[in-house]
Amino acid sequence: MTSFGDLLGPPPTLLTGDDDAESELLNGADPAAVAAAHPTASIAWAHLAQDALESGATITAYAYARTGYHRGLDQLRRHGWKGFGAVPWSHEPNRGFLRCVAVLARAAQTIGENDEYVRCLDLLNDSDPAAAAELGLA
Repeated sequence: MTSFGDLLGPPPTLLTGDDDAESELLNGADPAAVAAAHPTASIAWAHLAQDALESGATITAYAYARTGYHRGLDQLRRHGWKGFGAVPWSHEPNRGFLRCVAVLARAAQTIGENDEYVRCLDLLNDSDPAAAAELGLA
């Protein structure tokens, strides 16, 4: 049995991440500079989105999160994801994408876009039932 309990489903998708972007962020680089240098790195967009949301710039957070979400979808598809199946929170390189989905959910809820909020929560729960809780959305 897989860690997600679905014997018939696809194996969990494990992204490879962007070591350079992740290293730069860990070393305190400006997330905007990291996103500009590594535009496919969802983790950089996640940092930008979270910072914007925390500063009250909801629409900016929404835009950053949506960008990171779409960059993450591109990466997931390149790794064989077909639009469903596990994307485990426990696998560090998946966290940029999952964080973007969470910020997108929060920003959508703030602006009253409830359908988007529900879609994001569903995606998080489908990806990994623990992700929403880890991201404060449980």
